[in-house]
Amino acid sequence: MPIPLLILGAAAVATAFGGKKAYDGHKTKQEANEIQMKAIKKYNNSKEQLDKIQQNTDEALNNLGVLELSIGQSIGEFEKLAKELLVKLEKSGYKNQKLSIPSNQLKKISDLSISTTEFLSTIAVAGGASVAASFAVYSGVMAFAAASTGTPIAALSGAAAYNATMAAIGGGSLAAGGWGMAGGAMVLGAAAAAPILAVAGWAYAIHAEKALANAEEQNNKVNEALEKMNLAEVRLNKITNYIQRINLSLTSVNNTFIEYFDALKAMHQTIMKRHQGEDISIDESKECLQKIDNGYALAAIMTEIITTPIFKPQIDEDGKAVIEDGQVQFVTDEDGGSVLNETILDSVLSEQSKKYDEILSK
Repeated sequence: MPIPLLILGAAAVATAFGGKKAYDGHKTKQEANEIQMKAIKKYNNSKEQLDKIQQNTDEALNNLGVLELSIGQSIGEFEKLAKELLVKLEKSGYKNQKLSIPSNQLKKISDLSISTTEFLSTIAVAGGASVAASFAVYSGVMAFAAASTGTPIAALSGAAAYNATMAAIGGGSLAAGGWGMAGGAMVLGAAAAAPILAVAGWAYAIHAEKALANAEEQNNKVNEALEKMNLAEVRLNKITNYIQRINLSLTSVNNTFIEYFDALKAMHQTIMKRHQGEDISIDESKECLQKIDNGYALAAIMTEIITTPIFKPQIDEDGKAVIEDGQVQFVTDEDGGSVLNETILDSVLSEQSKKYDEILSK
């Protein structure tokens, strides 16, 4: 066979082989692109859903924090008014001023008021919704730490509260590469969050003959991230449920507390308008004392709820709160996420609801 024909034949074979390689390469790249696009779509859909759930949790935390701070301030004002009236009653000769609230509960109520004041003054520089949300998270552990370590509540709600607040702010939504106020270690922990954040920063680049392998690797990472997102959704929904239960309980009790407080304000105004030497009648004194007593009873219920940690604080062998760098440490699960204080919260909410019903039935 003439040489030119051999060359042409070889060229034809090479062309056919090259065409086959090109076609295979095109199919491989196409397959890789399809895997990639499906992975991206799965991830973005799940991320969008998780962001919405996280936003709901953040809003619930913020609303709870705003309510708790408002309650703490109102309790402080109530205490001041009650003490002033009790002094006035005693000066008027009404010596039988025994309140039904034990002294240790009165101290706890007072500590919450101090904690609120100190928290607001110290955290003012942080600003925004995060302050209220972090108070909802840390008011309970601050109270627990103060009770277990003997550290004054004002000290814990100073620098320690500031450190705790900074730790509670997760850096925005998942879409922005952060975790929001309810996120970070509070929900998942660094180990579990890593796959999600890794995919969030993925370049989505597929190169040459490694396209399919890269796409499959990416798809595997996305699937791992989706598992963690599902875990985050379950945890966030459970956290939100407890936050809403706490908010509902506090709102009901606080509405009744405000009624007693307003009535006491009116009585205080009437009494203080009188001439200094005029005594308060026995009936008036009894009514005043009853309003103070009921107000304190309601304040005690709200204080008990507010000072119950939402997440389990770590305790040492002596039963004291574990504090590192001025921050109370939480019990964590296998992923490093903070453990919800479910059993204690259920017990406290149930017990305080019964006490509230007893007050209403009087």
